[in-house]
Amino acid sequence: MSTHSAVVAKVKDLQNGEMKQVAVGDTDVLLARMNDEFHAIGAYCTHYKAPLAEGVLSGDRVICPWHNACFNLVTGDLQEPPGLDAQPCYAVRIDGEDVVVSVPDSALQQRTPAMVEYQPDVDQRTFIVLGAGAAGSAAVEALRQIGFAGRIVMLTDEDKLPYDRTWLSKDYFNGKVSRDEMPLRSQKFYDEHGIEVLLNKRVERIDATTRTIAFADSETMTYDSLLLATGGKPRQLDVEGVDLENIFTLRSFADTEKILSSAKNASRAVVIGSSFIGMEAAAGLTQQGLQVTVVSPSSVPFEKILGKEIGQLFQQVHEEEGVKFLLGTKAKKFEGNGKVEAVILENGDRLATDLVVVGIGVQPATEFLEGVELHEKDRSVIVDEYLCAADDLYAAGDIARYPDWRTGESTRVEHWRLAAQHGRIAAYNMAGKSIKFAGIPVFWTMQFQFPLRYVGHATEWDEIIFDGSLQEREFIAFYVKNNQVLAAAGSQRDTEMAAISELMRLNQMPSAIELRSSNIDLVARIKN
Repeated sequence: MSTHSAVVAKVKDLQNGEMKQVAVGDTDVLLARMNDEFHAIGAYCTHYKAPLAEGVLSGDRVICPWHNACFNLVTGDLQEPPGLDAQPCYAVRIDGEDVVVSVPDSALQQRTPAMVEYQPDVDQRTFIVLGAGAAGSAAVEALRQIGFAGRIVMLTDEDKLPYDRTWLSKDYFNGKVSRDEMPLRSQKFYDEHGIEVLLNKRVERIDATTRTIAFADSETMTYDSLLLATGGKPRQLDVEGVDLENIFTLRSFADTEKILSSAKNASRAVVIGSSFIGMEAAAGLTQQGLQVTVVSPSSVPFEKILGKEIGQLFQQVHEEEGVKFLLGTKAKKFEGNGKVEAVILENGDRLATDLVVVGIGVQPATEFLEGVELHEKDRSVIVDEYLCAADDLYAAGDIARYPDWRTGESTRVEHWRLAAQHGRIAAYNMAGKSIKFAGIPVFWTMQFQFPLRYVGHATEWDEIIFDGSLQEREFIAFYVKNNQVLAAAGSQRDTEMAAISELMRLNQMPSAIELRSSNIDLVARIKN
């Protein structure tokens, strides 16, 4: 194999703990120095191609600046999702004062992690993963990566292979990505790695005591270990007229297709609820050319999640683009002749519309479970720190209520990346690794041209410490309870947000007193 070599830096250009992007011919490379040794891996995150040089280096761990996927600097291996693929590694040598990197002419920007083959004669066990979202798709790949050679079956009630659900209300909704870009993996990939993906399989009942799954088509399956990754079901309003056409929820690929199809012949839309799905749908429909009105009982969007100040900023961003808000009220009734034509509010006001998107949250899809402890209020699956709910039965993602390792509180989080983190850890434990879940939740949103990243988890707080300017839309907000920073939300501060996620993971986050009293360099704090 022929290679191309180039001098990319001087030895003195990088100190320990520093990294930068360099080029070897047409190939971009991330060069970093650690313990007086230089390492070179791919320059871009395998998730959405973020430049890793703008991220954070923590020991041998490189954290992506956008969505905090993590890679090993020495091996290139994937350590944290949402990326699925690992990084290529390139040879580095020192020639006098020059740092020389060699790249094969056939170098790829990413590589599939090493996986064992399916060997039924070696391992006769059957591991089933119910759900093909972030948790399920991460789990089946992790099982093969850590050496499980038995049968793997992933079940989904949809008619599509696992796809990037975050794009449904973001880039696919806005036309920035195509239908062909939506799948996470191809059928060929699953075939090559001995992973069975069964589509259109609707589960009627799971009996944890007999380890049996019963399907709507009357078939049954038994398992040696099962991961529940069914996610959430959109909540629907219980009001008159809700069964009219052109009233949608947004959760699946099919939902988005229906909304986009309806929007082609529409000029007005009403979004019920100021959830992230609702607000992203409002932004997307506005960008499709519709006049959008958001109806919500909240006085400010996202106030319970992000606080009043950031919620008002999101509302301002939307209003600048023409979105109207009717807050502090609810939809009482839908009217129309076959198709929805109007939304009737509690005060009797009538909003004419061509379509409605209901975004009032989701509920855990767990109604078919028997022999598993469910939370009395939301019917989520109660799991321990290993994500185990019963003997050889695990739960991950939106349905899992797990102990937060930072606070000890019982927690349920509906984030794509966290679901993928859950899926990987659950897979390790299914295979007998006994690893406690100690991940940090991360989510992101982009509404019009306003991005926000959120790290950690806080349902309530004593105060919010702001660094930066909300008016200029470049800031970090720290959510503090009992002097501990439980979460942070930031815009246009990606590198620092990646540093916060790592500091939280290491349990080295500055206290509220430190944040108030001095201007702390969060990135430098990791290096120290």
